Amino acid sequence: MKLNSFPYQLYLVISEADCKGKSLLTVAEEAILGGVDIIQLREKNSSTEHFLQKARQLIEVTDRYNIPLIINDHTEVAEQINAAGIHVGNTDAAPTFLRSQSFFKNKMIGYSVEYLAQLDNKETLTSDYLGISPVFRTDTKTDTVTEWGLEGIATIRNLTEKPLVAIGNIHLENAREVMNAGADCLAVVSAICSAADPRKAAYELKNEILK
Repeated sequence: MKLNSFPYQLYLVISEADCKGKSLLTVAEEAILGGVDIIQLREKNSSTEHFLQKARQLIEVTDRYNIPLIINDHTEVAEQINAAGIHVGNTDAAPTFLRSQSFFKNKMIGYSVEYLAQLDNKETLTSDYLGISPVFRTDTKTDTVTEWGLEGIATIRNLTEKPLVAIGNIHLENAREVMNAGADCLAVVSAICSAADPRKAAYELKNEILK
């Protein structure tokens, strides 16, 4: 079961730390030129001031290319820069609460799924897409509960029509099988942020998705 209302296929989750000394803005722009069509800024260890500063700089890049910028978890930063939306997990602001706020009424809300039981709850129903996290264990996010694997994606695909954004150690060698398992979109961190050539990395991933 799939809905066709989610037009994004390659989703970059970026932070300054993940860029390994490279410019966050340069990596983001190169990734967009390579085929990334939505970006999330995730700065878990930054102060609000620094997060906001990075977000303001990044949205200048994403707006230039008409690419949606999603903010991870931080409602104040999302509002201050008029982001396209926000992504939250189980310990963050709930999608139902966010949707009741005027700013987020018509914004994109992503919600991370860590248990199958979440698929029936009102938070999942309220969100615009589900983050399936992680598909495979990853060093960039260590506080997760379930390693879903390909079978997990297939199971979730059969239980919901919500767009599924798969994340967690996804790279060129497994991208196609993750899509075949039922994902609508692939989210990557290291596969692009840590690449010597982020544009080439994004281009090759996008082509793998489009096969």
